[in-house]
Amino acid sequence: MKFLGNRSTVMPLAAIAATLALGAPQASAQGLFDMLFGGGIRHQPQGEFPPPPPVHKPRPKGSESGGAVKISSPTYNTYKADKLVRVDFTALAAAPQSSTLQNAAFVPSATSAAFHDAVAGLGDYELYAEPDIAKALIAYYTANPDFIWVTGTSINGRAQDAVRVLGEASSYGLTPADYTVEVPAASGSASDASAQMKALVRFEMALSARVLRYAHDAQNGRVDPNRMTAYYDFPAKPIDMEGVLKTLAHTQEVRTYLESRHPQNAEYQALRVELESLQASAENEIVVDPKLLLKPGETSPELPKLLTLIARNLDDDMGGSYGEILSRLVNSEVYVPELVPVIEAVQKRAGMKGDGVIGPRTVASLAGTSKADRLQKVQVALEELRWLPSDLGSPRVFINQPAFTASYIDNGEEKLKTRAVIGRTTNQTAFFYDHIKQVDFHPYWGVPQSIIVNEMLPRLRSDPGYLDRSGYEVTDTRGKRIPSSSINWGSYGANIPYNVRQQPSEANALGELKILFPNKHAIYMHDTPQKSFFKQDMRALSHGCVRLQDPRGMAAAVLDTSVDDIAETLKHGHSTQNVTRSIPVYVAYFTAWPDMSGKVEYFNDIYDRDTKLMQALDATEAVRSPAS
Repeated sequence: MKFLGNRSTVMPLAAIAATLALGAPQASAQGLFDMLFGGGIRHQPQGEFPPPPPVHKPRPKGSESGGAVKISSPTYNTYKADKLVRVDFTALAAAPQSSTLQNAAFVPSATSAAFHDAVAGLGDYELYAEPDIAKALIAYYTANPDFIWVTGTSINGRAQDAVRVLGEASSYGLTPADYTVEVPAASGSASDASAQMKALVRFEMALSARVLRYAHDAQNGRVDPNRMTAYYDFPAKPIDMEGVLKTLAHTQEVRTYLESRHPQNAEYQALRVELESLQASAENEIVVDPKLLLKPGETSPELPKLLTLIARNLDDDMGGSYGEILSRLVNSEVYVPELVPVIEAVQKRAGMKGDGVIGPRTVASLAGTSKADRLQKVQVALEELRWLPSDLGSPRVFINQPAFTASYIDNGEEKLKTRAVIGRTTNQTAFFYDHIKQVDFHPYWGVPQSIIVNEMLPRLRSDPGYLDRSGYEVTDTRGKRIPSSSINWGSYGANIPYNVRQQPSEANALGELKILFPNKHAIYMHDTPQKSFFKQDMRALSHGCVRLQDPRGMAAAVLDTSVDDIAETLKHGHSTQNVTRSIPVYVAYFTAWPDMSGKVEYFNDIYDRDTKLMQALDATEAVRSPAS
């Protein structure tokens, strides 16, 4: 077996012999390569590289770790929401007229004098808001001392529209109580004019504060995802708070403007439609235990429920093949052999491997998830979409981790959809977005430091020449190549001053293709020699990168060429091609997501991130609730 690429060499038989001598299990040639180069001994808890034999000798001086040091994965933080502050109206009440003279852009109106007089009523007003909103309120009204929401002695149409929009927040998965403003009652008595203006100016400030909160939440979401965990990585989406108020002060299209702050993409709208449908729907008529696990020959009272659901939704093909069996056994609590082909057919129709074992995924595909669970997934998805750009871009690549899929979407059409493998729960794939830069053919694999330390180092301490024999290159910080066997690996712990990369080969952990979008998480899409992983339904099996079942199809899509052209390029060894178009890639995490027709599909929360996000939202609500 030869390595492909610029250099060709034959893998020495000594590598195989040494591996077997270290106690590796007997395996096929492909299995052995998988084990050495990122492969499949997945049931062993120590990771992808075989453990070293016991070493009975003194540790070298200077050893940092004694074999125990690890590079840890990111953790999840207890979310800390920004505390609200009391808005300090002192500066606003002190000299509004002088600021008016200094602001040449401000044109006094008939109500500006009334505003100036009314500001005195804010002296003992306790209004709480987020720090940036509190600051923006004072800055705006100091420069623009006039009402936005009040005309004469009553609230205006602009205010009425804003209050209605805020009251409809639940249709976006937001909490209406976060934006509630008490509307002052109209007064018909002249003697109450002073009290009425005091109520109106307080309403003015409260509505502006809640409108700014709404605009922020619609654009950015209610929580800062980067505070939750280092697995989340999103750039800031600045919002000009004063600019929002300036716009609202000069438009009658308040609803249009506020609704425009939400993401403007088809996926967001589809999720809103699903939310509305769920809010109006009843709970499932037939509720099946979502944790059911039933094998042929076993008995469960849940089985008739599943069989009833199957019989209710038979199409012509299924009905012709299994209608008679279902009508006869629909009430059976025993999973008899005759029913196994029925379950297998249902599983295959739902995109599963069809093994006949009834588990949570089979139950979910037939009975769905509970209404409460679906509502939460949709609300979470709406929040997460606010972290992304409003326009997702076209073309784009969209990886949805809970669905274990990667898609290439162009002009509203999903031109490629392929199965994907993502990170294990202990090596989770991050949630972020970037732009695709290049495609590597027969790539080198730059081994992450976490794998060098956590999985390679224990072996290298007893077998320092292991990397030399197995197709890896070691270089120092200046890029100079160093024989692995010449390094005293026992003197290093978590900080190793060497880089390790695997040469292109048929057994390279990245397979024949790598699609890069450079990011600090060292995540990319790539091929893999472990094709069997794609047959599994649960595919959280990698170190964090995204493995593709159809890497040639994805490479052809992003390079705007044909699969045949990709195959021809692969014949010529290691090379790189730059992606000349702007193609955003979303390494996303959505447990509810619409397909291209708008139908929302639901997926398991494999990393328990929905739970973490709900906890962060609860923390935000706890801060907002006491002082509104």
